[in-house]
Amino acid sequence: MSVTEYKCPCCGAPLAFSSGTQNMQCASCGNSFDIEAAKQYTEASQEENTTSNFGWEDYGAGHEEWEDEGTMNLYTCPSCGGEIIADANTAATACPYCGNNTILQDRLRGVFRPDLLIPFKVDGVRAKKEFEKFYAGKKLLPKDFREQTRIKEITGIYVPFWLFDCDSHANMQYDATQVFTWSDRDYEYTRTDHYRLLRSGDMSFERVPVDGSQKMDNSYMEAIEPYDYQEAIDFNAAYLSGYLADKYDVDAKASEPRANERIENSTRSAFLSTTAGYASVIPHNTAVQFQNGKVRYALLPVWVVNTVYQGKNYMFAMNGQTGKFVGELPVSKGRYWAWAGGLFAGIGLVLGLIATLL
Repeated sequence: MSVTEYKCPCCGAPLAFSSGTQNMQCASCGNSFDIEAAKQYTEASQEENTTSNFGWEDYGAGHEEWEDEGTMNLYTCPSCGGEIIADANTAATACPYCGNNTILQDRLRGVFRPDLLIPFKVDGVRAKKEFEKFYAGKKLLPKDFREQTRIKEITGIYVPFWLFDCDSHANMQYDATQVFTWSDRDYEYTRTDHYRLLRSGDMSFERVPVDGSQKMDNSYMEAIEPYDYQEAIDFNAAYLSGYLADKYDVDAKASEPRANERIENSTRSAFLSTTAGYASVIPHNTAVQFQNGKVRYALLPVWVVNTVYQGKNYMFAMNGQTGKFVGELPVSKGRYWAWAGGLFAGIGLVLGLIATLL
């Protein structure tokens, strides 16, 4: 099985992609190389270091077959020779023995080769700072959360996404009303006018993302949007060095229903926004049709922050390009009921004042 490791041309230490410089960085000697130069050096080194097909005779000691076939695979680290165990979806990881970054090339070939990639622009240090900013000032957070919470790990992951392009055509009918009121010395009058609103038109959508990994929470992946796809580049495996990466385990066909739902909801929302100025607007008869559909496979950068508080795991996610941060924090029951009690007391006071005025 093919494993690629990008090494420094100067000292031979591993290279990792730097989100700050957008180049390949050597942590050992500090030198920096552009992506193409690092790629060419690695390819040339692999050609020079090609070995013969000689192999030691295997007597089967310690090499029993995995019973769960296809779930886990063994790779050999090109630096130390250690065995790397990876699940069926891992495309980039690190050696558990020497820590060197490894890219599992066979996971990125054929239908699993991405079309596009957005490189990381923010680093793990900022992910930690954004996590601290995220929970700062939250009134319902337990008092001891800051002291007791422990960051279990901060992981940069290239998450597989399907990007859908299509045109939508919509024909919309709405029942709308406008209400007019006036009065004279004796009476108050109300007149309600009814309208049938007709809307028709076309919209174009580009790169509507749908998460292609069962591991990731879809609500989190949608919450950290949007990405700036103007910065998307053609796939280059060098950008994966120093990060984890997964190949998709939800294919494009299985992702279509969510893409259709997102595009249809956006179309309906856009057309509904043209009906402002009425007292009420109710959809009467609506139809949305899709055409010219295209789909591309991309890897998008995500920082995942895993924390532990009072024995429970909490996961947070950050857009690795923009820094947008999302997650679910624990809530102090005592603070919640104190806040709710104060709210209800305030409502009761207002109602009491209104009653005395009446």
